[in-house]
Amino acid sequence: MDAEPTALAASTVPNVPTVLTVLTTTDAEHKARDLARGAVKARLAACAQITGPVTSVYRWEGEIETAQEWQLLLKTTTARYAALEAWLTDAHDYDTPEIIATPVARGSAAYLEWVERETAE
Repeated sequence: MDAEPTALAASTVPNVPTVLTVLTTTDAEHKARDLARGAVKARLAACAQITGPVTSVYRWEGEIETAQEWQLLLKTTTARYAALEAWLTDAHDYDTPEIIATPVARGSAAYLEWVERETAE
């Protein structure tokens, strides 16, 4: 008698985070800046932080690769995540860009409200 779980919007479930941090990488600082500005301009992210260069080691097409990359950490909401992911996939020049979302479990109320406001359509 196991019932299938139903998907509920984060806003209808108490204590479910509505803010996410989304990580992606790119191979040049100017590309990271372009992605950051584009996502913020489109209101898909409230802000973006760029760090780098970082050294990435990964397997690609059967070979172990090492490359310098810049990390981009975007702040968005669960409501805007799908649009942000679609935009990043389209705007990114990698064949398979890293796009990883992590829920923000806790944060200052003022900051989380700001992210909500800045990503509102």
